[in-house]
Amino acid sequence: MDVLLNGLVDAVRLLLTGDQDSWSITALTLRVSLTATVIALLIGVPLGATIALARFPGRRVALAAANTGMGMPPVVVGLFVTVLLWRSGPIGSLGLLYTPTAMVIAQAAIATPIVIALVAAALQQVDPDFRAQMQALGATPVRAFAALLAEARLPLLAAAMAAFGAVVSEVGAAQMVGGNLAGQTRVLTTAAVLATSRGQFSLAIAFGLILLLIAFCVNLSLTLIQQRQTSPR
Repeated sequence: MDVLLNGLVDAVRLLLTGDQDSWSITALTLRVSLTATVIALLIGVPLGATIALARFPGRRVALAAANTGMGMPPVVVGLFVTVLLWRSGPIGSLGLLYTPTAMVIAQAAIATPIVIALVAAALQQVDPDFRAQMQALGATPVRAFAALLAEARLPLLAAAMAAFGAVVSEVGAAQMVGGNLAGQTRVLTTAAVLATSRGQFSLAIAFGLILLLIAFCVNLSLTLIQQRQTSPR
């Protein structure tokens, strides 16, 4: 119990005193996870919509692959990204391994199947005649598609929350492709693992509590937006 209390005290101290290392780790965590989530949405929403709305050979296989990707272990994703970015790998010449960019790539790879699967499921629940009705009213295909996304905005926000939750709490891939380098690629999850390995349990708990606070704040913002959309006018 003392360890938990000390961890809570350390978390408050780190947040209030402006500890430079902690602020840097927290800022990098937010930057990497939010960037990866945005990339996953930019890739996953169109792909999920294509799977939901288009009819093409292998559509069910693509949907099954996306659903399988939702359960992909992060360390497996980290392994594939490490192989790609290794010096002798296909894009190793870019020198991205052990950089925040590599962490964004790995986390985006983790989040994208989640977005694809949830977007496809959401759009499949929309009335099939909705898009046809929009086009019959003179809407261009782009505007009809935008209206369809607006119709399914609540599940889409849920997809964004799920994607962010998956990447902000991820540690395996971040450790593999980022290397947990102090001041460069150390994020809250890898910092907590390092502190635990050193027996600094209070510090590890503090990092964990800060991570929970970040996840809560981001998800609270998205939830408020989501609930505002459902409120009666």
